Amino acid sequence: MLDDLRNSASQSFQEEEPAPVESSEMDSQPRNSAPFLGMTAAQRFVIALLLFLMTCVFGSFCLLATQKVMLPFF
Repeated sequence: MLDDLRNSASQSFQEEEPAPVESSEMDSQPRNSAPFLGMTAAQRFVIALLLFLMTCVFGSFCLLATQKVMLPFF
C-alpha cells in the first residue's frame, strides 16, 4: 500500500480528474427515482417534526427536573 507512495505523490492532481460531463450526457442518464430511506417527502417531514417536538419536550422536562426553570403556577 505504501510502497509506491513517493511516486503517487509526485503525480499531479490535475491528471487524475475526469473530464467534465456535458449537459446532453447528463440529460440522457436516468434519474434515481427511489425515495430516500423508502419514504416520501411528506413522511420525512413528519418524522423530522416529531423528532423536533420530542427534543423540545425532553429538554423542557430536563430543565424542570433540574430546577433551572420554575413554572409560574407551582
